[in-house]
Amino acid sequence: MNAPLLVACPHCHTLNRVPGERLAAAPACGQCHRPLFDAHPVALGVDHFETHCSRSELPLLVDFWAPWCGPCRVMAPQFEAAAAQLEPQVRLAKVDTQSEPTLAQRYGVRSIPTLALFHRGRELARQAGAMAAADIVRWTRQHL
Repeated sequence: MNAPLLVACPHCHTLNRVPGERLAAAPACGQCHRPLFDAHPVALGVDHFETHCSRSELPLLVDFWAPWCGPCRVMAPQFEAAAAQLEPQVRLAKVDTQSEPTLAQRYGVRSIPTLALFHRGRELARQAGAMAAADIVRWTRQHL
């Protein structure tokens, strides 16, 4: 994993070329100088989704959720905990289907919460329903 990877910044969404062996060494964005990984999911909307999903070379685990959804609120801290375990090998993101219905429609999200795992723009797996952090981590690693 020494080849450089394109990694989207979770703050300014700029693509950064990071050597694979340096992913775990707390790399910073060349544009905004903030950490590329901070163990928190990034909130994505239609404006930056493709940058993280298709242009970044990291796998992207997306939690499609809505603020009114009880199971989504229960799973939120679990998804946050999973980010601490999966980064920097996987970028975790949240898409609010209420404020971003275009993305939910584009990916055929019919129930929430729904986890979808993408790599280089291609959907690898999908799981509906709330999950515990350990189950999210296990499910993600199983499908990579």
